[in-house]
Amino acid sequence: MRKELYLRSGEGLVPATIRNYGSNDFKGLIDVQKACFPPPFPEDLLWSEEQLASHVALFPQGALCAEVNGVIVGSITSLIVDMAEYGHDHSWAAVTDDGYIRGHNPQGDTLYVVDIAVAPDFRSAGLGKWMMSSLYETVVHLGLERLLGGGRMPGYGARAGEATPEQYVAKVLSGEWNDPVISFLLRCGRMPVGIASDYLEDEQSKNHAVLMEWRNPFKT
Repeated sequence: MRKELYLRSGEGLVPATIRNYGSNDFKGLIDVQKACFPPPFPEDLLWSEEQLASHVALFPQGALCAEVNGVIVGSITSLIVDMAEYGHDHSWAAVTDDGYIRGHNPQGDTLYVVDIAVAPDFRSAGLGKWMMSSLYETVVHLGLERLLGGGRMPGYGARAGEATPEQYVAKVLSGEWNDPVISFLLRCGRMPVGIASDYLEDEQSKNHAVLMEWRNPFKT
């Protein structure tokens, strides 16, 4: 995949490219991860070159980056799975093989989002939505049923004493409460379909994630 577009930057627009990433991009991809997840986030949880090499080798169609003026400013990674093998209450590590995607199944029905990262300077530029839309195009191109992934619930930690995860999501959907990640995914056209209770070690989300999907409109 390769597509050209313009992103908002400051007072104007800048040309950008969304494309598949390769081995020459690994340093830039890791730099974006470091910018997105600074300390105290554990550095050993950022992408490694070994993980990125596995993405490129196993499913290059699902490994996308965004580039502006020759600099990588975002990435999104995915794999194909058969969700019947996992069910709704699964963990990120189980589906993604701890980020190595060695469980990629070309015969599966679901494009599963492993990770999305947008450099801080481009978070208000619409880049995340453009990268997500690019994966929707991959779903259609490959004839898959849907895109699915677990969304963090970073606002839930402060509300855990007054609501269950399901109640928290319901209040976000009603507009009573706000959650930056869930709201972003809703703007991307994703729909909540369940809660994973021990998805990823994440204090802000109390280890929960809301599973959100986008259905292929060309599949009956």
